[in-house]
Amino acid sequence: MRILVDTSVWINWFRGKGGEALDELIDNNLLAINDVILAELTPALRIRKEQRLVALLETVTRLPLQVDWADIIDMQTQCLAGGINGIGIPDLMIAQNALQSGCPVYTEDKHFRWIGQVAPLRLYA
Repeated sequence: MRILVDTSVWINWFRGKGGEALDELIDNNLLAINDVILAELTPALRIRKEQRLVALLETVTRLPLQVDWADIIDMQTQCLAGGINGIGIPDLMIAQNALQSGCPVYTEDKHFRWIGQVAPLRLYA
């Protein structure tokens, strides 16, 4: 089983914070990313000339991303109806990708806990 590692975890890992769990996933070849996560991380790394980190991310298993806009709209509607505001489309796309792939999400972003209130999203702890 793969674990979809969210942008928030990678950013902290790059900063040297809380890396033990991610290191273990790397060592056991259990992690995955998708194009949304790459799009969130790669530009800043390129500007900082962190080519080694860009190359590392490109070696991680990439989950195919098939956006179902009706599902995204439904999740956002359910969140809003439940009083959950401020969840961005990228987070909904990442959550949808995890659900489609049957992967838990490893994140430090509260938005995924909120999405889990309206969708059967599993979080990696």
